[in-house]
Amino acid sequence: MSSSMLRQLVLAILFALVSISEAYAHCFVGNRFFPATLNVDDPCVADELSLPTVSAFKNSDLPTSDFPSARQLDISGELSKRITDNFGISFGSTWSRLHPPGGPNASGFQNLETSAKLQFLTDPARELVMSAALEVEWGNTGAARVGAESFSTITPTFFIGKGLGDLPDSLRWARPFAVTGQFGYAIPSKSFKLVPGEIDPETGEQEFETERRAKFLVYGGSVQYSMPYLKANVVDLGLPDFINRLIPIVEAQFQTPAGNSFDTGLGTTGTINPGVMWVGNYFQLAVEAIIPINRASGSGVGVMGQLHFYLDDIFPRSIGRPIFSSTTIPAGRPTFGN
Repeated sequence: MSSSMLRQLVLAILFALVSISEAYAHCFVGNRFFPATLNVDDPCVADELSLPTVSAFKNSDLPTSDFPSARQLDISGELSKRITDNFGISFGSTWSRLHPPGGPNASGFQNLETSAKLQFLTDPARELVMSAALEVEWGNTGAARVGAESFSTITPTFFIGKGLGDLPDSLRWARPFAVTGQFGYAIPSKSFKLVPGEIDPETGEQEFETERRAKFLVYGGSVQYSMPYLKANVVDLGLPDFINRLIPIVEAQFQTPAGNSFDTGLGTTGTINPGVMWVGNYFQLAVEAIIPINRASGSGVGVMGQLHFYLDDIFPRSIGRPIFSSTTIPAGRPTFGN
């Protein structure tokens, strides 16, 4: 997508935020709304745009890291589009800027990431949704100077979301809680690569060493407490509208070597991400901390924020609809905190 086309799309969305009076929320399962999370994907397929997502943190400072410790700034965008009511695709890319101690700085795009997702179970009564996806990071589409790999990675992934709205009356205070989970297996397109080693002193020939490319379990999830759900479905406490649109959340994401990792020195890495979301009718704003679980995951506490647009709410009769839809636009939407 060219920069001029991207600017036109953003302007069109911002205009729609003001002018459109009728919309349909993009990830309702019964009375439960699952917001778009920042670190792990939400369990629904939807027409949506995350632009931008901005992260600032300090990456790993271990001697075994491929790159020296550096302050890193990531600015990313992702566009998701439904092909049918329950099947969608997405495209995303990240621009990174690295500031290592003493320089020099480096900047460039990471590899292109795509996903094809099928939402195969939606149970409104139990506020339960499940999806499966095939995610691909395409090698050699980014800049090696910022860590983009030369090989592709294919990750079959399972997603689940469950609201607690079916709890008994004795636990009605907990009904606004919801949990989501994501479980994947990342497989590199090539299991190893040859890297130059020492020169043989007798023959003068270049020797090569084998560098393994590990397979990883990629997993995580979120715990969230929905103030919109509390007001609409449990009790109206008379709080200000701003408070009634907040969703406090804690996300976590991890990866653990699961194959071809012998003698690589790799271990589990990940982050914990507490934060809060403000959810509007057509977009949401979110901010979260980035807390590494160990030195291999980074050092210090970073921060990330996101502006996310619900294209299927903004343009329910045009680009926000599935390309091939078997349903009509619903006559209304669930009550959403207002």
